[in-house]
Amino acid sequence: MTSTIPVPPDPDALAAFDRDSYLILRNAISPELRKRLAEASVRLLATGRTAGRDRSTDGKDGFRGVVAMDDTFLPLVANPAVLPTVVGLLSPNLHLMSSNLIYMPSIPSGGTRTIRVPERHGWHRDMASATRDLGPEKVPRLAIKAAYYLSDITPDAGITMVLPGSGNDPGPVTVPQGAIDPPRAITPDLGPCDVLLFENRTWHAGGLNTSGHPRLAVMMQYGYRWLASLDDAAPHLRERPDLDDTERQLLGTPDRNPDGSVTHEGAGAWALQQWWDDVNSNPLHSS
Repeated sequence: MTSTIPVPPDPDALAAFDRDSYLILRNAISPELRKRLAEASVRLLATGRTAGRDRSTDGKDGFRGVVAMDDTFLPLVANPAVLPTVVGLLSPNLHLMSSNLIYMPSIPSGGTRTIRVPERHGWHRDMASATRDLGPEKVPRLAIKAAYYLSDITPDAGITMVLPGSGNDPGPVTVPQGAIDPPRAITPDLGPCDVLLFENRTWHAGGLNTSGHPRLAVMMQYGYRWLASLDDAAPHLRERPDLDDTERQLLGTPDRNPDGSVTHEGAGAWALQQWWDDVNSNPLHSS
């Protein structure tokens, strides 16, 4: 789905993610693709579709599993500007757990809200079930989100805030009384074509959108293949002739032989492992 040649991840970037629990990758998509993604998002939101619809409080709307709903989102699955860093931080034994379109309206002047208030500040870690089942001290890095923002990025647009280094601290986030953000929380300095990476243990929250226009984002979550997908199954995607084996793995190739019989655990990750070996060994990829 893409002609861009991937390059090995920057070791300094991997170290920065380990330290800070988030990372910005600059110019991860083209302006043209960003425009098409925004248009496809608006089209989907304007439909009456309920399958995969993801609505909640304060006007939030969106969908889970958008890569199966519109071909425009498919180039994000194995984005060569993003995937090497994700694999470098996890492993090649990955799949796409979720492709989540999120629409958050702007808060009107004088309007009320039910989240991002002192009583419900909204700061959280992803994969809360893992924390409940294992305990915060034992939860490892399991998944990484790549967040693309498709609407105007302004200081008041309400993009995702993060607490730097929080992936390395098992303690709960502390928000001072009467406040909605913990000390040291930041709004990442993103450009329109950049992507924000953060992991399941990173404390984060949506900022306050008072820009006068909706905040539109797509979040692609990658995790180990032994973790359940959050999206509805879409096996038809893997049958498309325009996808390569790496994309098919990320879209859910199981551990099976060509005849459908069961093979050894992890066999379905061969494509991304081969791709990863090639990325790190082919001189053309590191020039």
